[in-house]
Amino acid sequence: MTVDLRIMTRAELALRGVAFDTPVRRPDGAGPSGDGHVLVDGAGAALPIDPGSPYTVRDGTVWLGEQDTGVSLVPVRRPRFYDLTTADGVPYEKIARLHGADVLATTVVQTCVRYGEAERCRFCTIEESLRSGATVAAKTPAQLAEVAEAAVRLDGVRQMVMTTGTTTGPDRGARTLARCVRAVLDAVPHLPIQVQCEPPGDLAWIGALREAGATAIGIHVESLDEEVRRRWMPGKSSVPLAEYEAAWDEAVRVFGRNRVSTYLLVGLGEDPDELIAGAGRLIRRGVYPFVVPFRPMRGTLAARDGIGAPGAGLLTYVTEGVAALLRAAGMRGADQGAGCAACGACGVLSAAGG
Repeated sequence: MTVDLRIMTRAELALRGVAFDTPVRRPDGAGPSGDGHVLVDGAGAALPIDPGSPYTVRDGTVWLGEQDTGVSLVPVRRPRFYDLTTADGVPYEKIARLHGADVLATTVVQTCVRYGEAERCRFCTIEESLRSGATVAAKTPAQLAEVAEAAVRLDGVRQMVMTTGTTTGPDRGARTLARCVRAVLDAVPHLPIQVQCEPPGDLAWIGALREAGATAIGIHVESLDEEVRRRWMPGKSSVPLAEYEAAWDEAVRVFGRNRVSTYLLVGLGEDPDELIAGAGRLIRRGVYPFVVPFRPMRGTLAARDGIGAPGAGLLTYVTEGVAALLRAAGMRGADQGAGCAACGACGVLSAAGG
């Protein structure tokens, strides 16, 4: 495989970040954190902000030492809706945040039944932002509707992502997501929304989420390797892969091909060729495999234990391999309509043509 140097640079940026400050940052949360939100070659990207990174920005261009990489980078401006407070006194920024240039994202329930150390996903910081006071434990449908309306009106938000910590009920959080989707769409009709949750015990909840108005759904497995799942996700790995497969198939039936996605993390120790092959099986199911790098974020068990991020060569190899399969299948993240794959900021797939 011939390495695309531009994709390699994008992979380096995703892992090593830039020595550059940004007005829109996300210090903790359920996904990649410690990031600054920027536009790289005009597309949204969430990059680590690291004063020790060898990559700097001069006049809107990324430099590696004294070498101009030819990659453009400009920060996303601070949204105006961050200056507002809900009717019940909560800053909008604690209810939902801007991702990239035009994506509104929220974790509707900021706690997870799997967050105790024995069950916690080793890459997750979902409750750290709650402990730091950056958010609130549970967002109400009314609060989310209020913030979404303002974000669309004031800042041109074009899509929304709603994720949740896993709850104790058999719906695993889908019930709350459905209520929130309905409320937001009552306030902002036609706003594309992706919902994200574990496979619900009753697959009828997938249909309920579609009926509520969700455009797309993410059911995130992170790895298809059973040993990796047990090591990295001791709680989530108790949900068999067969349940994920049944949920993906039902979601494709309900939402449609390429309106269902799942995260696959690069750098957990999975064989890269097996990861690419697993992504191919997902693609054949109609599920978009959103490949992103593992990063040892502050507050994670992995960072505590000194586990490092993958190399840029590995990320490039997997990204280009999966992107080729996606192109052959005619699947693009942008066609999801809403969600992480549609945004693409946390990975390099969109830059590679996926």
